[in-house]
Amino acid sequence: QVQLVESGGGLVQAGDSLRFSCAASGILLGGYAGGWFRQDPGKEREFVAAIGWNGRATNYRESVKGRFTISRGNAGNTVYLQMNSRKPVHTAAYFCARGIYDSDLSAAGGHYDYWGQGTQVTVSS
Repeated sequence: QVQLVESGGGLVQAGDSLRFSCAASGILLGGYAGGWFRQDPGKEREFVAAIGWNGRATNYRESVKGRFTISRGNAGNTVYLQMNSRKPVHTAAYFCARGIYDSDLSAAGGHYDYWGQGTQVTVSS
């Protein structure tokens, strides 16, 4: 079965840190760009961060710079999103995605071909 699987969501207190993981099954994630997006109920999916195939290049949504860190592990087959100093505004479903190309760090969802089912994070104040 071809899929991306996110983990690490849950209920956290404001100010806590949290790390999401995205692992691939049936497809390769290593060798492709990886991205994280978020979605609030009733709203469009928004770009959060992206990382190139070798982990060297990154791109972040302006509002999360300095607070979130995207990285890769497991020979590139897992993509992480570390979120520090979380706020209630960060409450959302977070989705990982595989980029169509190896170094395209686009914020546009159309540049990604495989998506996970999402993991919900609720930040309480």
